[in-house]
Amino acid sequence: MIKDMGNMKNGKYRETSKMSDLICDNYPMVLVMSRFGIDLGFGEKNIGEVCRQNKIDTQTFLTVVNFLTETETAPVAEIHKDISISSLITYLHNAHDYFLNFRLPHIRHKLTEAIVSCPKDVAFVIRRFFDEYAEEVHKHMLYEEKTVFPYVRNLLEGKKDPKYNISIFRRRHDQIEMKITELKNLILKYYPGPDSDLLNSVLFDIFATEQDLASHNRVEDYLFVPAILSLEKQ
Repeated sequence: MIKDMGNMKNGKYRETSKMSDLICDNYPMVLVMSRFGIDLGFGEKNIGEVCRQNKIDTQTFLTVVNFLTETETAPVAEIHKDISISSLITYLHNAHDYFLNFRLPHIRHKLTEAIVSCPKDVAFVIRRFFDEYAEEVHKHMLYEEKTVFPYVRNLLEGKKDPKYNISIFRRRHDQIEMKITELKNLILKYYPGPDSDLLNSVLFDIFATEQDLASHNRVEDYLFVPAILSLEKQ
C-alpha cells in the first residue's frame, strides 16, 4: 500500500539509494531509467548523482520509480508538487518512441516468423489482430504527441487554450487494453500449431508489453494528469 501518497520521494528509493540496487530489485525500471535518458554504466553512483550527471530532475525520477514499484494502484493526492512537468513529458515522449519504433515492430517481426507454418487464414487473422492493436497504441500516442503535449507546453508558458483541457484526455486507454486481450486470447486458445519456442517467446513479449503499457498509463493517469489539473487551476 502507498504509505505517504503525498510524498513519493520518501518512498523506498531515495537520492542516496544506489541506481544499481533500484534496477536489480526491479528490472522493469531499466526501461524507466532509459526513458529518462539515463544510460547504463553508472557504476556505484547513487540515484541523485546519476540524475544530476544526466541533467534529470531527481524528484521526478524518484516519484515515478517509487510510484511504479509500489504494489497497489491508488490515486495520488498532491503528488504533483514534486514533479517537473517538462521532465515527465520527456519521459512519456521517450516511452512512446520505444513502443512505436522498437517494441511493437520487434514483436511483429518475431510473430510473423513464429506463425509462418500455420494455416494461412489463421496467420492472417493473428497478424490482423496484432496490427489493429498496434494501430490503437499508435493513435493514442500520436494524439498525445500532437495535441496533449503541445497544450501542456503552452500552459507552462502561461498560454491557455479555452477550447481544451486535460480532462478531455483522461479516459482513452480502454480500447488499447481490449485489443491486446483479444490478441492474447487468439494465440492462447486458438493457435492450431504445435508447441513453439518462438511463439511462446512472442506471447511472453506481448504479456510484458501489456504490463509495460499499463505502467505507462498509470503514470499518465495518476502523475501526469493531476499535475496538469493543478497547473490549469493556476
